[in-house]
Amino acid sequence: MESKKAELFKVLSVETRIRIIELLKQKGPLGANEMSEMLGVTPSAVSQHLKILKYAGLVRNERKGYWIPYEVDPVALEKCGELLSTVCTCGCEGTGQFREAELNEAEDKVAVLMKYEKELQEELQRVRTRIEDLK
Repeated sequence: MESKKAELFKVLSVETRIRIIELLKQKGPLGANEMSEMLGVTPSAVSQHLKILKYAGLVRNERKGYWIPYEVDPVALEKCGELLSTVCTCGCEGTGQFREAELNEAEDKVAVLMKYEKELQEELQRVRTRIEDLK
């Protein structure tokens, strides 16, 4: 499982692939030639990036005659976002607990705590919104 996570980071480490995902999210299904023109990248390069993105499960395609439109897989992107949000370098080890080291190093401890309070309120609002959406 860990190697699969590492592979995802490798896939997303290439700027053109990120641009392809952003383009597909904005414009909807597109063919490789259309993306090539919009990105200023050769069609063969776009095709290679799409092949890697498809293998990673981030995009999908379905042939429609001679046209092969690609689109993002929203479920896969959601899982990708969840994975990325679990990567933490602050020392809280994913607990969501306040980072004492950050507080200890801060000159204005009240400002640091107020910023953290705001982040928690925003997260709580996102959770409440999701609950309401599911009802």
